Amino acid sequence: MLIIRLRGSAGSPWFIEEALETLRLKRVFNAMVYPDSSSLRGMLIKVQPYVTWGEVSEEGLSNLLKRLKPKGKSMEEALKSLGASDLDSLRVSILEGKLAFHKLDEEFKLPLTLHPPRGGFKGSVKKPFKDEGEFGYRGQKINELLKRMV
Repeated sequence: MLIIRLRGSAGSPWFIEEALETLRLKRVFNAMVYPDSSSLRGMLIKVQPYVTWGEVSEEGLSNLLKRLKPKGKSMEEALKSLGASDLDSLRVSILEGKLAFHKLDEEFKLPLTLHPPRGGFKGSVKKPFKDEGEFGYRGQKINELLKRMV
């Protein structure tokens, strides 16, 4: 599941901010990838007006991995420490479940920071996706938003 924060924290209750910090989405346009679980879905329902999420595709995951920045090492050293030869093998490991994207923070700077979407948002960030807005669950359509933000 790819999760992208869309709105800031002005006027939000403390428990929403706490949940967003637990998801490591402290700033607007931060993105993280987590494996799907019932506890994750519960947190997403709680913070729904502030984030959008969906299932990331292979192409979308490769676009995200290109934005990774290693911590104090070269990219080759960081990949070798994870047992990957290049970004494609890292992508395959993440998709197969051998590595968890959110646990790569020892080697890479996480969360990922994205640009605002090119062409702007198609709807209001104050309305849910199913009502022609932007926040909430969007399934495979998260990849279209990700293309415009990378």
